[in-house]
Amino acid sequence: MNDKLPKREEVPAEQTWRLEDIYPDERLWEEELQQAKDLAAKVKEYEGKLSESAQKLYEALRLYDDCSLKLDRVGGYSFMRHDQDAGNSHYQELELKVQSASVRIGEELAFMEPEILEIPDDVIERFYEEEPGLRDYEVTIREIRRLKEHTLSKEMEQLLASAGDMAQTPSNGFGMLSNADLKFPPVTDSEGNEIQLSNGRFVPLQMSPDRELRKAVFEKYYTRFGEFANTWAALYDGQVKQQIFYARARKYPSTFVAAVNGNNVDPAVCDRLIDSIHAKISYMHRYVSLRKKMLGVDELHMYDVYVPMVADYDRKFSYEEAKELSLKALAPLGEEYLSVVRKAYEERWIDVYENEGKRSGAYSSGVYGVHPYMLLNYTDTLDDVFTLVHEMGHSMHTWYSDHAQSHLNAGYKIFVAEVASTTNEILLLEYMLSKANDPREKAYLINHYLESFKGTVYRQTMFEEFERKTNAMAEAGSPLTAGALCELYLELNKQYFGEDMVSDPLIAYEWCRIPHFYYNFYVYQYATSFSAAVAIAHRILEQGEKAVKPYLEFLKSGCTQDPVSLLKIAGVDLSTSEPVDEALEVFADAVRQMEELERELSDGK
Repeated sequence: MNDKLPKREEVPAEQTWRLEDIYPDERLWEEELQQAKDLAAKVKEYEGKLSESAQKLYEALRLYDDCSLKLDRVGGYSFMRHDQDAGNSHYQELELKVQSASVRIGEELAFMEPEILEIPDDVIERFYEEEPGLRDYEVTIREIRRLKEHTLSKEMEQLLASAGDMAQTPSNGFGMLSNADLKFPPVTDSEGNEIQLSNGRFVPLQMSPDRELRKAVFEKYYTRFGEFANTWAALYDGQVKQQIFYARARKYPSTFVAAVNGNNVDPAVCDRLIDSIHAKISYMHRYVSLRKKMLGVDELHMYDVYVPMVADYDRKFSYEEAKELSLKALAPLGEEYLSVVRKAYEERWIDVYENEGKRSGAYSSGVYGVHPYMLLNYTDTLDDVFTLVHEMGHSMHTWYSDHAQSHLNAGYKIFVAEVASTTNEILLLEYMLSKANDPREKAYLINHYLESFKGTVYRQTMFEEFERKTNAMAEAGSPLTAGALCELYLELNKQYFGEDMVSDPLIAYEWCRIPHFYYNFYVYQYATSFSAAVAIAHRILEQGEKAVKPYLEFLKSGCTQDPVSLLKIAGVDLSTSEPVDEALEVFADAVRQMEELERELSDGK
């Protein structure tokens, strides 16, 4: 690991995404942004006329669709340019231009939903008969009408839309502070090498076998976050307050109900998730006890959470090796699937390595009519291999949906967004386990599976509880101060990790660094999606084509049904607690397998 990150211009082109596939010339970006504004003005001309005839409703929706498509495309380009180098002032300007245009367009088009809601059901049905092209927008019309009781007058919708720019301030502030402004002190490893600490390097360094290095990294990293605790709290408080503002304006009983209803999901799905986790929290505690035993420490600390439990086994995977592994592991999904994955590698859909100013973490972002893109911060770890196939799962979901559905029907809900990504991860794990002959290698892989469960099911549910409790506090009038947030977070950390974990006081600042807390109740869907993916992946491996075909149908379905119904296509029913309960039993079984391997490895010493 080099002590300094390269500047963006120093990164070889073949390791970066090719955003020129969207706009080969930035002038085209400017032109399309203007076209989106012009189209919004044309849609605005239909204000007060949508109920007059099927033809006028159809024409307005076609213009809206085109405007939305162009706005999505200019927005995708600008935020990816910004994310590749958050310190680049030109890309900051592009991002702000799109945000500003989005708010103005939202204001202009705010009349559409209230007007569509005013059209009687029988008239809508007659319009479908009179203008068959309207059927292309049936899903959009149905979704608008589903939210009727939470849609306001045209004037009020325009007012809410005009607040959009302001509502982005907490999230923008978090992103700029976390990715561009926040600098960390260097750390020194056991060989005396100085390493520049960064968001992207935090987890890889926490996986180091050097415990003193892990401790130093943990303390310097969270101390730095703690120095800005009041600022983080003010940003998060602003995020929660804007969620409360919109929820109350739309007559929802709480921010949580507003968020899940927006995804067309019953709040009981999340309630069942938390109940199942609480009922089987002992499985997590058993895992923590095993981790303590396998690391051979008297006290297990939070800086011992990421290091593999299998000592003296730390495989590195080059990016080229990771690509080859992914193709072999995803083979059960069929040749068509693999051909698109190869295209992603060959045609530069992926931004691979970290550079100065680059956004931390990883994501996949779709650009309808072009192709998906993936941002990585690859560092040659096993986790990075899994991150690659994870983001490829997102991208393939987007690719299938975009190719099977129209623009407005292709955008699948967040609730199902993590299913394809996690299915890929489990297929990779099962493939690698099938090829592992050494007990130590098997233990290393099962360690990763346990980490995935811990991080995706238990940890994300803990995050969800934090969000729900903090939103409830704010809704009840309690101030979200840094002290209150830290106290709550530390309490939840102790509950989830149990008595065998020392919940170091600095972990109380972990909430400060979680970008998903600015995504409006996103995180619980990681846990439900992981549970669904466990069932889907095992069906694919056991049943082959019989399970692959309905799974691909699910990937192609976009937002044409509610999320729970869509998952039923793939054979999973999240209207019950069964998928989560069964997934937790898989976790418990993996813990038992690791306990057996630990005994085998100990006997072999």
